[in-house]
Amino acid sequence: MPQLPSADFLHRLADVADRETLPRFRSELAIDTKFKEGYAFDPVTEADRQAEIAVRTAITAEYPDHAILGEETGLTGDGPFRWVLDPVDGTRPFICGLPVWGTLIGLTVNGRAELGLMSQPFTGERFWADADGAWYERQGKRQRLSTRDVGTLSNAILHTTSPEHYHGDLKSGFDRLAGSVRMTRYGGECYAMVMLAAGRVDLAIEPSLQPYDIVALIPIIERAGGVVTRIDGGRAEEGGPVLASATPELHTAALQLLKN
Repeated sequence: MPQLPSADFLHRLADVADRETLPRFRSELAIDTKFKEGYAFDPVTEADRQAEIAVRTAITAEYPDHAILGEETGLTGDGPFRWVLDPVDGTRPFICGLPVWGTLIGLTVNGRAELGLMSQPFTGERFWADADGAWYERQGKRQRLSTRDVGTLSNAILHTTSPEHYHGDLKSGFDRLAGSVRMTRYGGECYAMVMLAAGRVDLAIEPSLQPYDIVALIPIIERAGGVVTRIDGGRAEEGGPVLASATPELHTAALQLLKN
């Protein structure tokens, strides 16, 4: 594999994004809406736009030959290295003042997610994955991330952002899964995904993700010991209905219920 950028560079990009997002959090912002199929309201703010511009500029200055895919400005460039950016994953909680949003910065190499970082600047937290593992840092204290093993579905905590976008067979599958776990929680956005990597959540399912929603999170979860796939069992880099699980055994059991 070609040499990957360093974890230090990931943090430099996160610093760039934080300088755009944090001053705008819990401030008066103009809120626009974009078209998104199945959504009556898909908000975007100056924080989303300016953070993506700033991170793109920093990447291009260091790696001008890398492609970049961002939620707000689409795809530029081509080649084996592609950065995948969501400047504010969780714009809805961002505009509500709830600190469960994050900036997602991921890198794919030949289509496979290899590096990822989630920055939550209000709480001062970073979650990331490099070639050596998955990590968490706050206030200068760093620790390795590791998923937990609760054994069976009956002991598991399940998370999804909202139940309103489940329909048809997927809704039936989600209802079966939710009825088989210990507890189901809602509204955590990308924060719930990193809590899975941190051993606090056991299953996280989302019915309709874009690449920029999931690429940065894949290596964090996988290198913490978890599993991330589409509901059909394929790789999750291209998005779609996605399930993340703390262990392979939970993942297999959950997929069976979702697809039954």
